[in-house]
Amino acid sequence: MAATLDTRFLDDLAPSLGVMLQRRIARTPDLEAFRFLSGGKWVSRTWREAGVEIAEAAAGLLALGMKPEDRVAIISSTRYEWIVADLGIMCAGGATTTVYPTTAADDAAYILDDAGCRFAIVEDAEQLAKARSAAHPALEHVIVMDAAAAGSDEVSSFNELCERGRAYLDEHPDAVTDATAAIEPDALATLIYTSGTTGRPKGVRLTHRSWVYEGEALKALGFLFDDDVNFLWLPMSHSFGKVILSTQLAVGFASAIDGRVDKIIDNLAVVKPTFMGAAPRIFEKAYGKIVSTIQAEGGVKQKLFDKAFGVGVEVDRRRAAGEKVSPALAVQHRVFDKLVFHKIRERFGGRVRFFISGSAPLNREIAEWFHAAGILIVEGYGLTETAAGAFCGRPVDNRFGTVGRALPGSEVRLGDDGEVHVRGPHIMEGYHNLPEVTAETFTDDGWLRTGDRGTLDGDGFLTVTGRLKDLIKTSGGKIVPPAVVEASFKAICPYVSQFLVFGDARPYCVALITLDPDGIAAWASEHENLAVLDYAELVSSPEVTELVAGYIAELNERLNPWETIKRWSLLDADLSIEGGELTPSMKVRRGLVEQAQRERIDALYA
Repeated sequence: MAATLDTRFLDDLAPSLGVMLQRRIARTPDLEAFRFLSGGKWVSRTWREAGVEIAEAAAGLLALGMKPEDRVAIISSTRYEWIVADLGIMCAGGATTTVYPTTAADDAAYILDDAGCRFAIVEDAEQLAKARSAAHPALEHVIVMDAAAAGSDEVSSFNELCERGRAYLDEHPDAVTDATAAIEPDALATLIYTSGTTGRPKGVRLTHRSWVYEGEALKALGFLFDDDVNFLWLPMSHSFGKVILSTQLAVGFASAIDGRVDKIIDNLAVVKPTFMGAAPRIFEKAYGKIVSTIQAEGGVKQKLFDKAFGVGVEVDRRRAAGEKVSPALAVQHRVFDKLVFHKIRERFGGRVRFFISGSAPLNREIAEWFHAAGILIVEGYGLTETAAGAFCGRPVDNRFGTVGRALPGSEVRLGDDGEVHVRGPHIMEGYHNLPEVTAETFTDDGWLRTGDRGTLDGDGFLTVTGRLKDLIKTSGGKIVPPAVVEASFKAICPYVSQFLVFGDARPYCVALITLDPDGIAAWASEHENLAVLDYAELVSSPEVTELVAGYIAELNERLNPWETIKRWSLLDADLSIEGGELTPSMKVRRGLVEQAQRERIDALYA
């Protein structure tokens, strides 16, 4: 039986994120808080130093006339200034309104208008144009992180904001402290607009209580420490990134920040973090890259690799079952650790204690593959509406295939249809300007409907089986959870990028597939007649069709008859955020893809 999670932390929650920051600075003023690139070199800020910059940003906003709960939009990629701006807004009593930098101009304008933002802090000229397209008369002033785009009465640079703050603090030294002290736990801290898979984004109203609880609850799980180093690339406009920040305030670890997704692996080798949060696609891509590279080399190296993972998985299985690992097997494991697993760990910096996977399901086989190499991935689960975290696995009692147990101090139950219901201090106040939609999202007795189907074991560990609205019911009446089938294929095929299963009200299941452009290009480079082909030409070639067909056959052997993929089609371009098929948190907009590919899907049933 799993241990009961300690809830004593609930007795001393800070009233706001501003007070939470003050407590952190008082406890560990000289510990490193943040690390970021400046002029191509990594530089650091201690908690004391960061606190000064945050106070200056907060005072600058107060000098501009910001009032309690005034909304301030941030439109920027993940960078140090994002953190300073966000914490400055909340120390001054405002409410951060997050906008992804990839958001289209009309959607960005809609968010600023719907939120009624008085101020906006943007990254560069491109994002400045989006802020200026907002029609709401409330928007008074825009601050630009990159100074070159500033230069008018209504637009100033971030440095100018901080200079204004320093001058304001000279005249009103207690201004920020007083503003922070006035914030109540139920005051609005953040408006996060869900990227959504259809329709206009909805503004999720999250209070200071929600974020403070999240940070302290994750700290209470006991696996994070103030000497940890987190690599932070996650979009801060997403709740996953925000909950890492609130947890950092609670625990005191350092975060190295660089939002460039294409630089993650390079940065890990330099930063050498002890943990990192990421979406499953990051782990799937790393897994696919390693496996496909070894397969391309073949020969003795591939045999050694396969044997190593066979031994690693068996050792893990025996340990999990409480069985003895024989001396001979232990020796083999040590040898393979030096020859194979050590090299894989070095790709991620060599110091990772664990990764946290969230925002979508991670295939169990991929998690077990990483663990065999000595890299633990724990899963978390939640929604924007739960301030990101609602469940989280822990290294001490992790169970692969589950997302752990509900955070201490919160509750979970399953509805009649298996829907996961949650309640606790982390639950949203509601959707901004949408009272009817808010009411529909809660049960009559006050539980949040997550929209996800799941199962709970006897120890409270949750297994999420997919979105209720995405469940496929074939014309034969069989239920298929597409997310489970899709994740299984990603564990089998190292070249896949996206795998989407369809079949609702149809006689059988079909799939649309995209391949990872880098992965399939590397595979093609080993074949003389394919090496010169571009992606679209590759996926239409007989050789790639045969390659994928083999993996589909392997997948079907694992599935129930009604779940098998009878027909499938390779798309001639990968799905992307820029193309609108993926949300900024890398979730597929299934409905949009289905609509855009309707003719192709229909042809699979012809």
